Amino acid sequence: PLEATYILENSGARVCFITDDLVADITPLQDSIDGLDAVVATSGAAYDALFDNPASAMVDCAAEDLAWLFYTSGTTGRPKGAMLSQRNLMAMVMNYFADMDTVTADDCMIHGAPLSHGSGLFALPHVAKAANNIIPASGGFDPAETLEMLQHYTNVSFFFAPTMLTRLINLPGIETADTSNIKTIVYGGGPMYVEDTLRALEVLGPKLVQLFGQGEAPMTITGLSRAMHMDTAHPDYLKRLGSTGIARTDVDVRAVDADDNDVPVGEMGEIVCRGDVIMAGYWNNPDATADALRGGWLHTGDVGAFDEHGFLTLMDRAKDMIISGGSNIYPREVEEVLLRHPAVSECSVVGRPHTDWGEEVIAFIVTSSDGGSDGTAAEAELDKLCLDNIARFKRPKEYRFVAALPKNNYGKVLKTELRAQLATDGKAAS
Repeated sequence: PLEATYILENSGARVCFITDDLVADITPLQDSIDGLDAVVATSGAAYDALFDNPASAMVDCAAEDLAWLFYTSGTTGRPKGAMLSQRNLMAMVMNYFADMDTVTADDCMIHGAPLSHGSGLFALPHVAKAANNIIPASGGFDPAETLEMLQHYTNVSFFFAPTMLTRLINLPGIETADTSNIKTIVYGGGPMYVEDTLRALEVLGPKLVQLFGQGEAPMTITGLSRAMHMDTAHPDYLKRLGSTGIARTDVDVRAVDADDNDVPVGEMGEIVCRGDVIMAGYWNNPDATADALRGGWLHTGDVGAFDEHGFLTLMDRAKDMIISGGSNIYPREVEEVLLRHPAVSECSVVGRPHTDWGEEVIAFIVTSSDGGSDGTAAEAELDKLCLDNIARFKRPKEYRFVAALPKNNYGKVLKTELRAQLATDGKAAS
C-alpha cells in the first residue's frame, strides 16, 4: 500500500482500476489521496457499466504527447515515472517488428508477466497487428497453467523474466510436454545465466529471443536474436550466449567512463543510449531527469562491455558492483560460476562492509530439491568451484543457504533486501 500510495499521488491519477485481490488494500486509499476520484474493481458493477456507454471518439494526439507513465520497478529506491510518448511507443513497436519477431493476426501473446512492465509493452505490437492478448486465469505465471494453455492456443508468444523461463524449463515432465504451439519467448529484465539458456534451448528449441531494455527505453536497447541463439558453430557462441546481443535498430549504444568518455573495446563502462525510444524524462522529478539524461544520452546505471563485433555483455547494475581491496567484483561473474553446481537452483551475490577491505563477497544460495548436499558439504564444493574458475579474491567469504530469494512482482531479485539482511547482523566484518 505504501508504494501504491506514492505512485497514485505522484502520478496524479484520478481513477484506479484494480483486481479483486487488491480491493482491501487499495480501496481505502481513495479517501487519503487528493484527486483520486474513484477506485474501480474490474469484477464490479461500476466496471461492467463502462461497457454499456457509447464508444467515444478517437482522440487526436501528437508524437510527443504523453502516452504512458511507466513506473520503474523500484529495486534501488522509490519508483520513478518514466514519461513515454506516443513516439517512444511507436518506435518500440516498429523496432519489435524489425529486430525481435514477426506478428500476424493469427498470433497471440499470453501474459504471465505483469502488464505493468515488459509484457504490457509487448502487448502493443500484437495490438498493432490485431493479434490476441491473453491473460491467464490465475492472473500471473504458473508453469503448469502455461503448459495447459498451450493446448488451446497456437502461435503463442511470451515475455518472461529469466526466473520465469527457468521455472518453466525446470517443471517436472517438461522434456516430454507438447510445447509446439510456442512461437517465441522473449526474455529479459535480469541476468539469464548461460547454463539456463542452454537448457532452455535444449528443451524448447529455436524459440528464444533476448532483450536488454528498461522502462526508460521501453525494452529496446540491445537484443540477441533467434538466429544468434542457434549459431552454435560460431567460435564465440557461448560468449555471445552470455551477452545481451547487439544494438537495436535506430538505437545508439555506448559504454562510457565516469566522465562520459567512451571506454575501449572489452573494458567495463556504464551503458548509455539514445534514440526515438528514449523517455522524455521522469514525471515530476526534474533532478532525476537531469541526472539520467546527461548530454542527451540515457544513463542506464548498468555496467557492461562491448566486444569487437558490438556484442554487449552486462555485468551488473553499477550500484551492485562490489569493491574489495580496491578491486571491482561483478556479482554476475560469481553467480555464473555458482550456478554450475547441480545443487544450486538460484543464487545472488552482494557485498557486505568490511573494515579492512571495504567490502567482502557474500552469496545467498537456494538449493534444488534434489541437490543431495547438506549445507556444509555444499559450501566446500562451492568454494572449490569458485577457486577453480575465478580469482581467489572474488570467492564468497560466506554462503547463506535460504529457502527463497526476495523478488519483486516481476521476478527481479531485490539485492537491496539482501544487503539489508546483512546489515541487521551488526557491524562490518573485520
